[in-house]
Amino acid sequence: MAQRLEGPVTSWAIAALLLAAPAAQPASDHSEHSHPPPQKLGTVHFETSCASAVRARFDHALALLHSFAYDFAASEFRAVAASDPDCAMAHWGVAMSGFHQLWMPPPSAAVLQAGHEELSAAQRIGARSAGERELIEAAAVYFGDEDPAHDASRAQRYEHAMQSAAQHFPKDDEVQIFYALALIATAAPTDRSHANQKRAAAILEPIYRRQPDHPGAAHYLIHAYDSTELAPLGLRAARAYAQIAPSAPHALHMPSHIFTRLGLWDESIESNQAARRAAHEQGDTGEELHAMDYLTYAYLQRGRETEAVRLVEELRSMGPLTADDFKVGYAATAMPVRLAIERGRWGDAAAIEPLQGSPPQVQAITHWARGLGHARLGQTDLAAADIAQIEACAAQSRALGDGYGATQIGVLSGEARAWRASAMQHPDEAVALLRTAADAEDALEKLPVTPGPIVPARELLGRLLLEQRQPAAALRELTLALKEAPRRRSGLQAAVRAAQAAGDPATAASLRRLL
Repeated sequence: MAQRLEGPVTSWAIAALLLAAPAAQPASDHSEHSHPPPQKLGTVHFETSCASAVRARFDHALALLHSFAYDFAASEFRAVAASDPDCAMAHWGVAMSGFHQLWMPPPSAAVLQAGHEELSAAQRIGARSAGERELIEAAAVYFGDEDPAHDASRAQRYEHAMQSAAQHFPKDDEVQIFYALALIATAAPTDRSHANQKRAAAILEPIYRRQPDHPGAAHYLIHAYDSTELAPLGLRAARAYAQIAPSAPHALHMPSHIFTRLGLWDESIESNQAARRAAHEQGDTGEELHAMDYLTYAYLQRGRETEAVRLVEELRSMGPLTADDFKVGYAATAMPVRLAIERGRWGDAAAIEPLQGSPPQVQAITHWARGLGHARLGQTDLAAADIAQIEACAAQSRALGDGYGATQIGVLSGEARAWRASAMQHPDEAVALLRTAADAEDALEKLPVTPGPIVPARELLGRLLLEQRQPAAALRELTLALKEAPRRRSGLQAAVRAAQAAGDPATAASLRRLL
């Protein structure tokens, strides 16, 4: 949970906030590339017992895997298996291409079955080295349980198996890198000490120094440092990864995770423009939408509303989208919601319809936007119906065993109920509901696939207090929100107003310089 500030917020508190948020840096040079198929992916070499004729192609497949180009990686690993029927590790690679450790939703039963079959083939062929056998057996631990509902326990067992492999092969960089990824993937979202991420970073940093062109080392360092606490440590890897693997759309996008954490909006914009171009050229709709969502968010933080509007219009022209793919469904839902909520277009927010087939955590975002829109328009009965839909989504998440999703949806429900209470002239209840929502949100980390909440709950609390003419209390909450989400435009604007209303022109001026 974020540390609370006691007493009045004056210029010294804002000075600390200014120190926490780095000054804007010149955007890195993301040039355009031609991407069919991905070629420039960094340097990876894994010493396997496969035939020498296929080793370069195996390394190429592994580089694709490290940049989450899963479909291309699977195709390359299958080609290796066809060329060398005795290459057990090629079947391991196909299985691992179906193991999306940092993405939602968990693999389907069909994907788990396919991975199990690939690993059974690898076991029948037999790996010729102990290291290969350990990697195959570790993957088999994950794919041996084919119930999608057991994903968290499967991932935990895989991480334990990789820990054993890492202990047995301390000098094998690839084993160490895959263990680090498993640590990041199994990090508890409630652990704000980031213990797993720090362990992963301690493994990856020396490898990155030895292999500065390795895509996995740079990529997973960004994920390890993707938190408010650690983000400044990730800038070096963030600025390098796009240059290491410029043919991978995900590599072009990933730096923006760190840029978003630090409020470096111009760099985030350039990163995601490049990622979107590359994804479009490769026909990767999920990665294109992922970049478009981050791009929409960054445009809004820079006040570039016309470009954000154009992106949402382009989204609507993309035709039917597969909402059951979390990355697609989330981006396609979040983009119009961001546009409406960030600009205070409450009628637009109230009119947004859920994307059919999207998972409950995604559907809840639409019902939340509608609930806020209706509440802010004074249509409290309609807001109540929206809140009921949000709570139904929470129940669905709990039924699916997704406690994290249910908690996040609970935050959205609390926010919508708070604004409805405010519209019904219950100011104390509204503040209590929003404070509870903010505390719950602060206790959790975001998902890797999102830039963060549409609007931080604590920022909403500050804005509510400002509307209630409590500027000093509002400024305290907004200052906390800006520490977690530096340089958010609406948060800064509200904080400037709060500082002015609280009679603190020096703080207002300091905040205004961040806009």
